[in-house]
Amino acid sequence: MAQPMTATELLSPWLDISAENSLDIVVKKLELDSRLVSSGSTFVAVKGHVVDGRDFIDSAIRQGANAVIAETEELDSHGKIEWRRNIPIIYISNLSQYLSHIASRLMPLKHNRLIAVTGTNGKTTITQLIAQWLDLSGKKCAVLGTTGNGFLEALQPAANTTGHALEIQDVLSALEQQGAKYTAMEVSSHGLVQGRVKAQQFEVGVFSNLSRDHLDYHGSMEQYALAKRSLFTEHNCARAVINIDDPIGASLAKEIKSCIPVSLSLIASGQGVYATSIKYASTGIELTFSGQFGEGCFTVPLVGEFNASNILLAFATLLSLGIEKNQLLGSAGQLQSVLGRMELFQAESKAKVIVDYAHTPDALEKALLALKRHCNGKLWVIFGCGGDRDKGKRPMMAAIGESLADEVILTDDNPRSESPIEIVKDMLAGMTLPTKATVEHDRYQALAYALRHSCADDIILLAGKGHEDYQIIDDKTLHYSDRESALQLLELTQ
Repeated sequence: MAQPMTATELLSPWLDISAENSLDIVVKKLELDSRLVSSGSTFVAVKGHVVDGRDFIDSAIRQGANAVIAETEELDSHGKIEWRRNIPIIYISNLSQYLSHIASRLMPLKHNRLIAVTGTNGKTTITQLIAQWLDLSGKKCAVLGTTGNGFLEALQPAANTTGHALEIQDVLSALEQQGAKYTAMEVSSHGLVQGRVKAQQFEVGVFSNLSRDHLDYHGSMEQYALAKRSLFTEHNCARAVINIDDPIGASLAKEIKSCIPVSLSLIASGQGVYATSIKYASTGIELTFSGQFGEGCFTVPLVGEFNASNILLAFATLLSLGIEKNQLLGSAGQLQSVLGRMELFQAESKAKVIVDYAHTPDALEKALLALKRHCNGKLWVIFGCGGDRDKGKRPMMAAIGESLADEVILTDDNPRSESPIEIVKDMLAGMTLPTKATVEHDRYQALAYALRHSCADDIILLAGKGHEDYQIIDDKTLHYSDRESALQLLELTQ
């Protein structure tokens, strides 16, 4: 809940406003989008990556803004106040880096304990496993991330994995008012670099893994790794839970004093949480563990080695928060697979269909390796690559599909402004025998083809979109869902 304060009070950490220039205007609501400004709200005008909010100051004033806080790139303009139509425009240099702090001053959290999860893959699964387990332990937990914000039974769609700083604080404050004692947040590399969670106090920071993704934004794997690393080195994390089976994680763990290392293999020191035995079955994964929290064994109804890692990371996180170990062990069997994350759809006498969000080389490889353990027939894979994104991963993903699956169908993902034909050409270039791949640009028809030509013992991995219910073609966002395709083609009801 917002704690209204004057503009002078709100901005006092960054501006030394003299008594004669004191601004007694009360700030109750901050808005980054001028279209959402209403009478009495305060417009925040920052230079974005696509749109410059300062171009919309006049529009915000016309819509009733009581003040404008604007970014300036000129140091001598920092702290200056310009009046326009009797409305003050307060200029602050590097304003975008302070938004998280400004929002947290206006809407401070009191009882909502935050957990941050970062990494290339696994963020959604780990946050939702944490939320499920806390709920089963009688502690109300919300999530923020790719599949939506809120409580698991009623997630609200989110535009980005990590929203902008004002949105994050607004959502966290609202969730606290609704009874959230914990919130597990997916924290993206973009969100970290852009300071969107800079002011948040995290009880735990979790690192899952790092593999190729977002190079169109970061430029190199080194910069991408530094972005992820900054959660632990430049943000407020009381403790760190880190997957040391990942080489970047292993390196990071050596730097972090409060680190709880997590591994699927034995750690001689006994620190952290590590698996001493992992058994994979068609009904799930049985994990035996040891480490600083003692020993135990539990079974969860999920599949795949990477899910064993996700589960162990979530488990270690909750133990680090003081959640009773026996409570977690007793409820582990009630955990459920996450929407669009290795989600199983099956009908009698037909191949099993697995819908997964895997859209990076590493994620696709892990998903296929996981399913090979469970597949008694042929393993099929259907996937595409997004347009206007990192082209380098296209041949890599096709090569992985060819090496691990028995049948490969190349299709469209979100082609955006690129030609789907050219995207597929880039993918085919990575295959040793490209003529063996089937190309079907329509995702629904691609799955229909696979089901017509497969057997009951086969498994079809439909990868890339997971929970998403849209496809971006040219400049249009069209309704499309892999989950709905699977339900329809298998003649199942949801």
